[in-house]
Amino acid sequence: MSLKIINPATEELIKEVPTDTKDTLKHKFDSLRAALPAWKKTSVRDRILMMSKFADLLRENKDRLAQILSDEMGKPLNEALGEIKASAVKTQFFLQESEKHLRKEKVNHDGSTEEYIAYEPLGVIANISAWNYPYLVGVNIFVPALICGNAVFYKPSEFSTLTGIEIEKLLIEAGFPSSIFQLAIGAKEVGQALLELPLDGYFFTGSYATGKHIATTVAPKLVPVGLELGGKDPLYVTDQVISLKETAESALSGAFYNNGQSCCSVERIYVHEKVYDEFLGHFLEAASKLKVGNPNEKGITQGAISRFEHLNYLQNQVTDATSKGAKLELGGKIIKGPGYFFEPTVLTNVNHQMDVMKEESFGPIIGIQKVVNDEEAIKLMNDTDYGLTASVYTSKRNRGEEIMEQIDAGTCYLNCCDRVSGYTPWSGRKNSGLGMTLSFHGIFTFVKPKALHLRQQH
Repeated sequence: MSLKIINPATEELIKEVPTDTKDTLKHKFDSLRAALPAWKKTSVRDRILMMSKFADLLRENKDRLAQILSDEMGKPLNEALGEIKASAVKTQFFLQESEKHLRKEKVNHDGSTEEYIAYEPLGVIANISAWNYPYLVGVNIFVPALICGNAVFYKPSEFSTLTGIEIEKLLIEAGFPSSIFQLAIGAKEVGQALLELPLDGYFFTGSYATGKHIATTVAPKLVPVGLELGGKDPLYVTDQVISLKETAESALSGAFYNNGQSCCSVERIYVHEKVYDEFLGHFLEAASKLKVGNPNEKGITQGAISRFEHLNYLQNQVTDATSKGAKLELGGKIIKGPGYFFEPTVLTNVNHQMDVMKEESFGPIIGIQKVVNDEEAIKLMNDTDYGLTASVYTSKRNRGEEIMEQIDAGTCYLNCCDRVSGYTPWSGRKNSGLGMTLSFHGIFTFVKPKALHLRQQH
């Protein structure tokens, strides 16, 4: 069996890659398990040095890697380049912070007994990764997992397989043993086969439906499960902002960067009625300048939709909204091929009876709704099954923080949106996920603590 890698911008075949079978996956798993004892004995400092080399290799090979990513996933070349650069930066957090957090720690001296906490790797873990940001979401997991001493069974998405292959090559070139990081190549049947192996943890980035399936399937194993899932991320513009033009441009970037194919993309916008008309004017002016086309062409802001079947999903959201009274301000249609393209779409006169304001879009579509006050905005922002990120724009910091305290989301932004930092935990609430990555919390995700009570005999 082979996996056909298709360029979503041209519909041309890039390459065919052999897929794994249950037998090859079992062989790779046995290799990972056998390599684990020696890898656990490798010092944290040596693992960090290898990972530092990996980050250097990302920077050195950024142009070649960006082209591969753009070709197979469809994002503009400059965005692919930005993703690789940002991944190297995010990796830096783990290079700086891991050693001190993984050090055995003396926590108490109780009479004749000393008490310590030591940290041990989970073992062999699965990293079932995503296609929309394969580097950025990948380094959230395999970087700290490897530094912590785990072996990693990495399954790239079938829509970013070539990027997964490049990640493996760079890790080996950086000094990681080839037996400690193995690829699982294929589509959902390969992912399902991983769930049947006796792994020591499962870490997935993707949709709520798949995340729920993974969690319920592996639940009897009683092993750690981390789920970075979707979002229906709201943004609220209050009536107190210094520049509505800059606010609109920031909101536009949050909604349409990477074609909206991001779990933390802005998916719905609420605007205070006092500034609604002016904000909308600036937003539509900026949106009209977005340029759809071949990701390799200069000036393109919107590349291809990565998955062909998602085009009809987006079209159905537009149809549902307009049939219920929404006004189509911009876009709204599939662009005829070759390639999988959808027009940047702005809908107004929307409400929560429409799918576009309730169900994840994961594409270049945004609904903008007028609200009368903060209370209405907060109620609508929380009216979702998701809880990943939320944004508030206001020149009054106290007001912004008061609003954010009432939002049930793992990450809140004041006067910014759609960003991730290695220093803060990345976690979702409700259908947006389980567990966390990044920050020191994201280091402890990949270890199991051991309590040590040490008493000297006399």
